[in-house]
Amino acid sequence: MSRFQLLSDADWALVADLLPARTRRRGRPFSDARTMVEGIVYRYRCGIAWRDLPAVFGPWETVWTWHRRLAADGTWDDVLARLIAAADAVGAVNWSVSVDSTIARAHQNATNLTRHTGAGSNYKNPLLEPADHALGRSRGGLSTKIHQLVDGCGLPLVIAVTPGQAGDSPMFLPLMAQLRVSRTIGRPRTTPDAVWADKAYSSRAIRAHLRNRRIKAVIPEPADQAGHRKRRGSQGGRPPSFAAEDYRGRNVIERRFCHLKQWRGLATRYDKLAIVYRAGAVLNAVIAWARHLSTVT
Repeated sequence: MSRFQLLSDADWALVADLLPARTRRRGRPFSDARTMVEGIVYRYRCGIAWRDLPAVFGPWETVWTWHRRLAADGTWDDVLARLIAAADAVGAVNWSVSVDSTIARAHQNATNLTRHTGAGSNYKNPLLEPADHALGRSRGGLSTKIHQLVDGCGLPLVIAVTPGQAGDSPMFLPLMAQLRVSRTIGRPRTTPDAVWADKAYSSRAIRAHLRNRRIKAVIPEPADQAGHRKRRGSQGGRPPSFAAEDYRGRNVIERRFCHLKQWRGLATRYDKLAIVYRAGAVLNAVIAWARHLSTVT
């Protein structure tokens, strides 16, 4: 396999029919879909400018246009949804999920767009470009935060991006709302068996949400919350249950972020638009699920 090729023939067969194909209409020659996808992957793996793509992928403008359109029309999300549904059909999805986020520093070339920061952006629709372009000023400068909900094997189920200074806890409910795995029979599955999360997600709203949906919460209680509860005496209620042995499985999401940041174009954000940058993270998840499926089927 060439260094310009990452997808195997088996991987490509899983996603090929969801990507644009040739038509009988007259016009400009249609670009090869596999070459375009490999060009997009190569760019994110190496973290280079689109203009610096090797000539083997064709004009860089064409590769960029493909990625921009596939990100905006939800094609990458459709591909990811199909792979997750296929894995669920063969029992290859571990429904003890883990949630967390990671910071990516924004390069100066990604920050020269006008950002409207007067009001918070709505991140319930990942295909809608937020007004702040998911760029925020944190202690390390302008940055973007990638939030992921992964299964018990560390494979992404839901992906979202927010400004770097955004908190983790407020994004939990939007992530859970986007969890939807289709099935051939019956309704899509939207409820995991358990949720692993660190102390940042220990809030009354999150615990109540999980309790109402009968989802096991494996979330440690912060020392300040434990102190407030104890000071209230009997009115503070019982301490939340916590399975320390199960909590050891939460590190799968940390390992997923390590794999994610092997792609230099994701470890540092060079994309101006949030939907384009998020699409790169979704493409990384697509390849992870395709390889997982090839090992279990």
